[in-house]
Amino acid sequence: MAQVKLMKGKGAIIVNGKPMEEVFKIERLRSTVLEPLKVTNTSDKLSAVVKVTGGGIASQAGAICHGISRALIKMDESLKPQLRSFGLLTRDPRVKERKKYGLRRARKARQYRKR
Repeated sequence: MAQVKLMKGKGAIIVNGKPMEEVFKIERLRSTVLEPLKVTNTSDKLSAVVKVTGGGIASQAGAICHGISRALIKMDESLKPQLRSFGLLTRDPRVKERKKYGLRRARKARQYRKR
């Protein structure tokens, strides 16, 4: 889950109190976070302060991307078709499956013993 606050600035993104480069060391994740700003040509005009929790670093980067996209729409509704065409407004519906009764995890059964 990511909480995003956009403001006018020079393009700095602060994630959990640290610069984005310190949190996301992999270039692919950094480009994922910056994609909505690049698509709308606002990467040098806006700065963001983000609080993100849960999941791994890849899913956190995706959550930040989604949050920035939604914040951009709140600022300017005319950016919605542009962001939608790049698939930046679609939420990832996958969630952890619940543990079932009689199993070890959601689908893992106990090992079968013949003797």
